[in-house]
Amino acid sequence: MFKKILIVVPAYNEAENIVKTIKDIKEHTRNDYVIIDDCSQDNTYDICKKNHFNVLHLPINYGLTSGVQIGFKYALQNNYDALIQFDGDGQHMAQYIDKMAIELENGYDIVIGSRYVTEKKPFSPRMIGSRLLSFLIKLTTGKKINDPTSGMRMFSKTVFNEFANSMNYPPEPDMLACMIKRGKKIKEVQVEMRDREFGESYLNPIRSIKYMLEMCISIIFIQSFRKR
Repeated sequence: MFKKILIVVPAYNEAENIVKTIKDIKEHTRNDYVIIDDCSQDNTYDICKKNHFNVLHLPINYGLTSGVQIGFKYALQNNYDALIQFDGDGQHMAQYIDKMAIELENGYDIVIGSRYVTEKKPFSPRMIGSRLLSFLIKLTTGKKINDPTSGMRMFSKTVFNEFANSMNYPPEPDMLACMIKRGKKIKEVQVEMRDREFGESYLNPIRSIKYMLEMCISIIFIQSFRKR
């Protein structure tokens, strides 16, 4: 097992979820964690400080990409061997972290906590976008990714520099296409995820459609012609 794994927990307005999330991490792993509080408008940061959580508070709201990038910079500066993005909303389950780390030990660069390796992806309106992204990634790279929208992703140190030092590597499905084209090895591991208990996702119907269009355009046009 990797000696040093950093769990990066991006958090924005997760006051109702953050204690439960960190409790899950502490109960199921011995790995270090850092919360990246993206200038929450609620009392997320105050709760973190009150509970003596390891937290970095950003002075303005930078967004998910920058928050995760700061996590990669932290991992590089502190000589971690692997990093996992672990959402602060309580949906990800820490019991699968060690299972994912084993695949990094087996030589993979990125391991995805996937809901649809042994479980079948449902045919539902919600999954239309996921199926489309899977199809486009397979079309442009030849690699099938069953759960491209999963935010539970573990990264080997082999890719730290790209994610820490370039804004062109957002933690999104199009990044997976880019990494495959660059020869990085990606593996999916079956996990379960909880439903969000408190708060709401920022992806409302209009934002979801915009997000899907952006991802499709990026996978087809930007990542396909990007220099390796």
